[in-house]
Amino acid sequence: MSEPSSTPMRVRWARLRLAIVGPLLGAPPSSGELKQAIDQLAARTWPHPTTGESIRFSSKTIERWFYLARNEQNPFDALARKVPKHAGTHPSVSEAVAEQLRLLRRQHPRWTFRLVYDNLVVLGRQNPALGVLPTYSTVCRFMKREGLLRHRVKRHEREPGFVARERRSYEVSHADALWHFDFHACRRKVTTASGELCVPQLCGILDDYSRLCCHLQWYLQEDTEALVHGLSQASQKRGLPREIQSRT
Repeated sequence: MSEPSSTPMRVRWARLRLAIVGPLLGAPPSSGELKQAIDQLAARTWPHPTTGESIRFSSKTIERWFYLARNEQNPFDALARKVPKHAGTHPSVSEAVAEQLRLLRRQHPRWTFRLVYDNLVVLGRQNPALGVLPTYSTVCRFMKREGLLRHRVKRHEREPGFVARERRSYEVSHADALWHFDFHACRRKVTTASGELCVPQLCGILDDYSRLCCHLQWYLQEDTEALVHGLSQASQKRGLPREIQSRT
């Protein structure tokens, strides 16, 4: 069973490791039996602290955990994963590079991370004072952490006179209020059972609001019988619409 997602990862692993080596600490094996006890623990399966899947650990790993916990006054802290000192920081991003990234973002708020990095590389060639540049992935993490995200300008912000969405006179406000139907001729001819060549017609019925295709079917010809059959099939699937409009 996996632990709640709110529990830090290092704490989950510390609990699992302590549960494995805990019996060895509480009841130390007799002289010469430690290896056998560790091998028994290595043969067992343990629930993964995140996914809950069954996993195993080697005897050497369990032995390392045992001596690590035994030699410390607080076994739990000793078995927890150590947080690197540079966690949350970007040592490879110098102050000069960071300032240049902020400047590029202010000047070009709509540039992608890749475009910003490519321009940073060009500036690094022109200005050796920037030093060794960080990798692209490091720059992406730094810009996300600093909030230097791409500003996506909406169309109505670019064009003050632009209407948010053009509306047709026949548009409706809910599904099944209006259906559109039309026939489209196939590019290839087919041979009927009587040996005649004909151009198949595809009947499509589309809901105006949801853009859902209510029914789609091939017919040998475009006539009233094909249309009535297609509409009946669509109504059996989606119910009766309020209005029907032809696209022709």
